[in-house]
Amino acid sequence: MDNRVYIFDTTLRDGEQVPGCQLNTIEKVEVAKVLEQLGVDVIEAGFPISSPGDFKSVVEISKAVTWPIICALTRAVEKDIDVAAESLKYAKRGRIHTGIGTSPYHIQYKLNSNPEEILARAVAAVKYAKKYVEDVEFYAEDAGRSDNVYLARVIEAVIKAGATVVNIPDTTGYCLPSDYGAKIRFLMENVSNIDKAIISTHCHNDLGMATANSIAGVMNGARQIEVTINGIGERAGNTALEEVVMIMRSHKELDLHTNINAKNIYKTSRLVSSLMNMPVQANKAIVGRNAFSHSSGIHQDGVLKNRENYEIIDPVEVGISESSIVLTARSGRAALKHRLDLLGITLEKEKLDEVYEEFLLLADKKKDIKEDDLLVLVGERGGLGERRIKLDFLQVVTGKNLVPMATVRLDIAGEKFSATESGNGPVDAAITAVKSIIHRKVTLQEFLIQAINKGSDDIGKVHMQVEYDENIYNGFGANTDIITASVEAFIDAINKIGNAEKAAAK
Repeated sequence: MDNRVYIFDTTLRDGEQVPGCQLNTIEKVEVAKVLEQLGVDVIEAGFPISSPGDFKSVVEISKAVTWPIICALTRAVEKDIDVAAESLKYAKRGRIHTGIGTSPYHIQYKLNSNPEEILARAVAAVKYAKKYVEDVEFYAEDAGRSDNVYLARVIEAVIKAGATVVNIPDTTGYCLPSDYGAKIRFLMENVSNIDKAIISTHCHNDLGMATANSIAGVMNGARQIEVTINGIGERAGNTALEEVVMIMRSHKELDLHTNINAKNIYKTSRLVSSLMNMPVQANKAIVGRNAFSHSSGIHQDGVLKNRENYEIIDPVEVGISESSIVLTARSGRAALKHRLDLLGITLEKEKLDEVYEEFLLLADKKKDIKEDDLLVLVGERGGLGERRIKLDFLQVVTGKNLVPMATVRLDIAGEKFSATESGNGPVDAAITAVKSIIHRKVTLQEFLIQAINKGSDDIGKVHMQVEYDENIYNGFGANTDIITASVEAFIDAINKIGNAEKAAAK
């Protein structure tokens, strides 16, 4: 049996059925082009009879995409098939995907019919579609809850009628992997002409088993998997492309392969998430924000020693530059040292221990620590150059109907100097107090405040540009207290003035 597994992507059809995720034609074409670059074999471009928009999208995707098969969905209704065929007229390789429900639930309650009539309608639909295209896929809706013997009869009949692919959907996500795999195996062994068609899986995630069921299907003979990017889709979603592809790549013993260029997975995931306004959950396998992130000290130490201690996939394989060592209160010294090394900062063990203690105090206040936070921590230990003037004490009184007042104490080369001043606001009062101590005519040219993340507990980053003696100097400060950060930025600029004067005197 051929070990090539074809990837049938239905992001633009089943995936787009998610409420609020509809795309316009231009957006669908953009996604289709990216899916082509990703290497999917089939793009299910839409359900043409459902709306003029869907019809137009299939037409335009057919024009825009070169080598993947373009597929259009229909019911087992002649009018549906006529419209689908018309929408595919520009496709280099077109496929009509037609079908009908085969479970007792669908036959009796949805279709108000009987098994023999359903079998006849299935055969008739395939024969009718075959008049338009050579490549016809038949779906047995709710096959997961269909009787296997009856399902085998239907599949044998539609293959005889000309179906090239037979889709065995677990429409409600009900099947256990062992049951779904056994169903595929039963069809492989009991449909006499099964060698003339490809069996396809189409699994939903209502019980969280879509990926497991799809893999069980290919392990038992299916050679096409129907997927969506990020697992989006009706209700709880569909099988996620990125998951089944990376399972087959990781488990070499399965001896299964696809045409997917895995390095394009992450960028495709981001595009679909953005265009469909459908955020990817942080802990989503392969493409979630935390999929390659480590915050536990034990895990971080293990990953830094050897990535494979805690990662079975190299993030580079899916288009992510590297694993993320996230600094939190649970991080150890190894992770802190690693991040400092990346910043080009090398500390002796004793100083590293000091910085680590301050890091833990800050980490208890913040959810995670960024590079700017580390620069501030190291800078406070004297690691960012000579700082003759240091902020030793700051107290601010402000509020409605109060004149803002600030008391500042500076440490200048070991001596302490204090001043209290008022101002138009707490920052202005504090900077005025600093000016009264240093006795320099410094003019503030630019003052920029930026949150490093977005939370109210985040560190605020302040950049100041000052003018002194017709020269421009920049200062930087960062702190969870924005007033302290502002004063630190101003003092940083003053220190640079002093360093410049010292250098000029030499």
